[in-house]
Amino acid sequence: MVVPEELRYSTAHEWVLSSAEGAVRVGITDYAQTQLGDIVHVELPVVGHSVARGEPVGEVESTKSVSEVYAPVAGEVVARNEALEDSPELVNSDPYGEGWMIEIKLADVSAMDSLMGAEDYRMLIEEET
Repeated sequence: MVVPEELRYSTAHEWVLSSAEGAVRVGITDYAQTQLGDIVHVELPVVGHSVARGEPVGEVESTKSVSEVYAPVAGEVVARNEALEDSPELVNSDPYGEGWMIEIKLADVSAMDSLMGAEDYRMLIEEET
């Protein structure tokens, strides 16, 4: 499994990348997309939607199941990856790049401190497998 060092991770298998001032980009991890299998549909929240940490913010439908995507941080959705509407398979082929899902303007920048680093996330994956 690919676990980039520069990202932060949630226990629900979302990754978080600090982007523009006070905002973060969010997607599901390589491990999560592998567990789901071939992704056929992605449902994302609308821009402007306020999210609480741990709250469902979308769904990923695969040939195996439907899984919720959770907000790893609280804030306001400021962007969504519209490309996933026509090409949900981008989550499988490039989960840390073109397969990103939403951007959230953080309600509290210190929320990033509550997320796992790469090493801790690798340990979580090992415990689950």
